[in-house]
Amino acid sequence: MKNAGVWSGILMFSLGCCFFWMSLGLTYSSAIGPGPGLFPLWLSGILIVVSLLYIWESTTKDIILLKDLLPRGRELNNIIAILISLIVFLMIVNFTGFIIAGTILMSMLLLREYKWYWGLGISFATSLATFLLFQILLDVPLPVNIFGW
Repeated sequence: MKNAGVWSGILMFSLGCCFFWMSLGLTYSSAIGPGPGLFPLWLSGILIVVSLLYIWESTTKDIILLKDLLPRGRELNNIIAILISLIVFLMIVNFTGFIIAGTILMSMLLLREYKWYWGLGISFATSLATFLLFQILLDVPLPVNIFGW
């Protein structure tokens, strides 16, 4: 029950079965050649076979325990900081706009490694450059605040 290879194989097998079932609803062939169901049907079938082989191999040869894969210490703190900063970003981006929310997101991550003024400066410059690139050059709408930025 603690074998990580078996659990990942079961996950891939489940995804393969789900995709296989969904691909059965698509047309396999058409009058001019292969239909939209050909590619997902074969790929999901291959995924099912490969995942079953991986489950078999992970039970007999390479046993990887879950406790060896999970992060500890500083790595776990980094993952938690990323998740918290993403949640804060998602909560405030519609009110503060992309530039302010992006600056807060990046500064929460960069202030752990840089001095406060470097982290804040890099965060603001990166958020502003990203906003200008997407909003003005690529014409992709990003969330803005009442001031339009």
